[in-house]
Amino acid sequence: MRSLSKSEVRHGIFFSMNYGIIKKIDIADGLGVRVSLFVSGCRNHCKGCHNQITWDFNFGKPFTKETEDEIIEALKPAHIAGLTVLGGEPFEEENQEVLAPFLERVKKEFPNKNIWCYTGYLYDKDLLPQDGRKHTPYTNRMLACINILIDGPYIEKERDLTLNFRGSRNQRIIDLEHNCLLKL
Repeated sequence: MRSLSKSEVRHGIFFSMNYGIIKKIDIADGLGVRVSLFVSGCRNHCKGCHNQITWDFNFGKPFTKETEDEIIEALKPAHIAGLTVLGGEPFEEENQEVLAPFLERVKKEFPNKNIWCYTGYLYDKDLLPQDGRKHTPYTNRMLACINILIDGPYIEKERDLTLNFRGSRNQRIIDLEHNCLLKL
C-alpha cells in the first residue's frame, strides 16, 4: 500500500483533486449560461496564463461528494446550458481519475445539457492516442462525456482578444460529437 502525499491528505480526509472555484453563473466560458468548475493543478505553466494560482495542485478546496452535489444542484435550472470544466488542467492524470466519474454522472443526470472542457494539451496528440502523454485509463471516459473541447496551450505571442472562448490563435474549439473544428 502506498503512502498518501500532502496533496491527498488534508485534515485527515482523503481526496485526489482540489478545485479553486465554482461559478454557478458563467457566460464567458462557453455558449449560454453555464456552471463552471475550475480545477486545481497544471503542469503546463503557460507564460501569461490568466489563472496561475490554479497551477498548484494544493490550491483551493477538496473536491468531495458534497462538491459534486452542489454542482449537480446548480445545473438543474432550465436556463443553465451546461457545465464547463477548466482550471488548472482537467487532463492532468490526478484530475482525470476524479473527473471521469463526475462527468459521467453529469451526462446521466442531464443528458440534454452540454459539457465544455478547456485543456492546454492537444486532443489529437496528447489525449486521444493510447500512447499520448496525457492518455490514462480515464481519458476516453472523459472525452465520451465532453461535447466541446478547447485544446492547446495559451501562447502569449498568439494572444488575440477578438477570439471567442480562446486566448490565443493556436487554440482550437473541437466539437467532439461531430468530430469537427468550430469557428465561433
